[in-house]
Amino acid sequence: MKLDKNNVMAILGKVIHPEFGSDIVSLGFVENLNVDEQKVSFSLVFKKVKDPFASGIKKQCETIIKQEFGDAIVVSILELVKTPQANPKEAKKSVISGIHQVKNIVAIASGKGGVGKSTIASNLAVSLARLGYKVGLLDADVYGPSMPKMFNIEGVRPSVTVVDGQDLIDPVDAHGVKVLSVGFFVNPDEALVWRGPMATSALRQLLNQGNWGELDFLMLDLPPGTGDIHLTIVQEAAVTGAIIVSTPQDVALADAVKGISMFTTKGINVPILGLVENMAWFTPEELPNNKYYIFGKDGCRHLAERMKLPLLGQIPLVQGIREGGDSGSPIATQDTISGKAFHLLAEKFLDQIELRNKNLEPTKRVEIKTR
Repeated sequence: MKLDKNNVMAILGKVIHPEFGSDIVSLGFVENLNVDEQKVSFSLVFKKVKDPFASGIKKQCETIIKQEFGDAIVVSILELVKTPQANPKEAKKSVISGIHQVKNIVAIASGKGGVGKSTIASNLAVSLARLGYKVGLLDADVYGPSMPKMFNIEGVRPSVTVVDGQDLIDPVDAHGVKVLSVGFFVNPDEALVWRGPMATSALRQLLNQGNWGELDFLMLDLPPGTGDIHLTIVQEAAVTGAIIVSTPQDVALADAVKGISMFTTKGINVPILGLVENMAWFTPEELPNNKYYIFGKDGCRHLAERMKLPLLGQIPLVQGIREGGDSGSPIATQDTISGKAFHLLAEKFLDQIELRNKNLEPTKRVEIKTR
């Protein structure tokens, strides 16, 4: 049998949901099906969160596809929960239900991968929480979610609370920060082989169906580059401002400029709150006064001056920061020299948020018009 959408859907039509006594295709459980060479990806959309048959159905789907098309087929299945909408007005209401009590939505981005964006996002969120603010953190790096590990909450499965008749996903509280990540719902040892629509669908659900409650800040840890995820974010939410993270080296700075350009381009118009220079210098913890500029010196400072943007902070490259991320205890939880660097970053960030909200109009969601 040829591997294509029709045949895969036909095969999935053989999987029966025991509770309803009907196949998952006719029940509408299969969405966002994509078939690409030797890869099959789709969402299993259940009608309730704690469906006792969810795990078995997912395994059965994977097994039946491999039996029919061969063990070499890569099968990626995302489990989602979708409550029925009564009418379009009700659907529109649900789109904003998760984030309507969030005061500031802040995107943390980088043009280039490997610059420590997630490290900055996690420690900044913790620093803000330690200052007494209500903070949420959405791990929007769908293909490489790292927050479960960085907060030591791997293997946690979020619960669900019914709010105004709608199921909302409860973030996991860690170090005073409300965290949601795709990493909670997928096997950490498996690569996410998803096309754009599947990834953006998962992100929309976490953003709009997250039970965020009242927050001063919702921090969005975006993937590197400028792609579908970034566009989805500015379409789904009115982003207060963006922070651009880079290392001092020229190759990273060149990509940082592209990130700045994306947010400030006409039609998107998200203010840049400032730049953060990560790995600004290497400092051995036993020699805290020594600085070795491995990736160059003051690259972000010079870029910030050239583009007339604030430099929010320069974070050194020290072993303790890396160890904190790997162990799930962010360095910002500690009153060390490195921890205080993130506290200073948080204070400068707060200054810029105050200036932005005082002097600029609220950001509007981006609307894509098609003819």
